[in-house]
Amino acid sequence: MNVSDFTRNFSLRQSDGYQELKARLHHYLIECIEEDQVSLSAWEPEVLANYAHGRTSRYISEHHLAVNRDDIESLVRELIDELTGYGPLQSLLNDDKINDILVNGAQNIYVERAGKLQYTNLRFIDDNHVLRVIQKILAPLGRRLDESNPMVDARLPDGSRVNAIIPPLSLDGPCLSVRKFRSDPLRASDLLAYHTLNEEMLELLCSAVSARCNILISGSTGSGKTTLLNILSRYIDEEQRLVTIEDAAELQLGHAHVVRLETRPPNI
Repeated sequence: MNVSDFTRNFSLRQSDGYQELKARLHHYLIECIEEDQVSLSAWEPEVLANYAHGRTSRYISEHHLAVNRDDIESLVRELIDELTGYGPLQSLLNDDKINDILVNGAQNIYVERAGKLQYTNLRFIDDNHVLRVIQKILAPLGRRLDESNPMVDARLPDGSRVNAIIPPLSLDGPCLSVRKFRSDPLRASDLLAYHTLNEEMLELLCSAVSARCNILISGSTGSGKTTLLNILSRYIDEEQRLVTIEDAAELQLGHAHVVRLETRPPNI
């Protein structure tokens, strides 16, 4: 594709031309960072933004691309998300009003706000782009996702729950779901205010915890199992040592003495 063809195709932010330009700029910025020996972790966000803006503007000018100022700003934001975050998902992760993020292949990203599923205008460049983001999530956890192990449960650094499925199990490309982690966990007073339970029910559960009874908490996805367990943990004697074992660590136990363990998939 020559410059004139590329410019004609670059009319909308979600066009193939825009996505192709973003991919080219991403590779260009990585080359610049390696050449300049830049340490992204050492830079303040404002300094990194200025660096990315300068390099992006220079690339567009040198290649004589007809890109307006608003699109340049959008490109810079998205490129920073690629370099330091999780690409198209980063802005959604930063939005406190979003509870769930659902990726059905590279072209379809949905979110849940206030219990309502909504389609977004965000997209990945291609399936490989989705896979890169998934691998970035898995890398610190030591988990594996490939054709022999095409489904994995994981978590983000803030505790958000992640599930990823790739071909051959997923027929329409890589799929990803993120159940976001609440920064302000619910308390017993919240459950009472929402009429999730009443004071008598809460008193019974707290008495069972104090008596060291075995309690089984079960329910469907999103029914509040983790929330209830977090709340009940606050009524465990502070002198007790707690040990947790989870597939993906997400509990926020209100207790000072906790040993957190996480499972690993079986090996050979």
